[in-house]
Order: sequence, then C-alpha cells, then structure tokens
Amino acid sequence: MKLYDGAWAPSPRRVRIFLAEKGIEIERVVLDLRHGEHLEPDYAGINPQRQLPSLLLDDGTLIDDSIAICRYFEALQPDPPLFGGTPREIGLVEAWLRRIEHDCFQAVAIALRNRSPAFAGRAVSGQWPPIEQIPALVDRGRCMWDAFATVLDGHLADQAYIAGDDFTMADIAGLAAIDFGIDTRMPDPREGRPALARWHAAVAARPSASA
Repeated sequence: MKLYDGAWAPSPRRVRIFLAEKGIEIERVVLDLRHGEHLEPDYAGINPQRQLPSLLLDDGTLIDDSIAICRYFEALQPDPPLFGGTPREIGLVEAWLRRIEHDCFQAVAIALRNRSPAFAGRAVSGQWPPIEQIPALVDRGRCMWDAFATVLDGHLADQAYIAGDDFTMADIAGLAAIDFGIDTRMPDPREGRPALARWHAAVAARPSASA
C-alpha cells in the first residue's frame, strides 16, 4: 500500500501523527502542495478529488479521507486504541472528532480559503467547478474559531485530554487543527485560556507531533 502525503497541510499531518503513535511505517509519496502538485493530472488519475492524504491499497482501493485512513489502520492494529477502548470512550472520541472538524478545522478553512489569493476560484477544497471567495466569511470563521477555543478551554479544565484521561484521535485532530490555525494567522487560542494552553503543550511535546 502507498500513502500520498503533503508536508504542511493539517489532514495529512493527522495521519502521520496517528501512524507514529501506532509505530506503523508505510511507503509515502509526498506531493508539493504549495506548487500544486496535487492538482496535476498524474495525481488526479489516482484521486479525482485532488485532495490529500490518500491511501492506495494493494488491491487498488483508494481511501481519501484522513479519519477514514486512521480508522483503517486502527482496525489492522487495535493497540494502542486511539479511537477509544470502551463503548463510552469510542462515543466520546467520535463526538469530539465531529465537533473539532466542524467548529475548529472548518473555521480555519473558511477564513483561509476566503481570504488568501491562492484560493481564488477554489474557496471550497476538492474538485468542483469554480467557487468564488466570500470575504465576509473570514469574520465568520474567526468567530467560530474563538468560540470553539473558549468551549475547549472550559472542557479541558478538569481532564487531561479531550476525550478523557487518555490521548486519542480527538487530541490528534485538535492539535492539527489548532496548529493549522496558528500557522495561518488566526488568533492564538492559548492566550488567556490556561487549560487549553496546558493541553496543547502536553500533546505538542509528544514525539509523534513532529511526524
């Protein structure tokens, strides 16, 4: 099997952190996102959506979603369990993954894709007809970002990790989304939020975070 990867984007980073936590090594093909290598015909023939990451299995099956790729490897290698080890934990991880995706990651994506000239005509990721930017959505994304950070800070006030006492995929997704926001000039959510800052320092210090 082969993993198509991108160096700086948050979705590929989720998979790299996950695989590092699992101790799984896999052949990787790194595409240059900044120069649009993922938009070229060679990769489009593999993934028509032109998005990263993608996992190409030996039988030709393509899995082109970061969480789905991680679930595939979780099924292959259940330990350590990063999607939860009990029904309660599995439910909490799933709930927080959805919240992080919708309220945090999408907040960053909305603000960035409707602000940056690099995304003119491509305000929504993936392969679509031209979708133009809506500048007013930049403020909407920033409001969502700030609101999520406040909620997460309160949630982390009395627990070590997002889904409870153990490091899980929810923490991986949260770290990747928050770092992506900071890297793209969203307001630093750690400022004035001590629980979120403590959590971020802890998860960012794990060796897998540099994968």
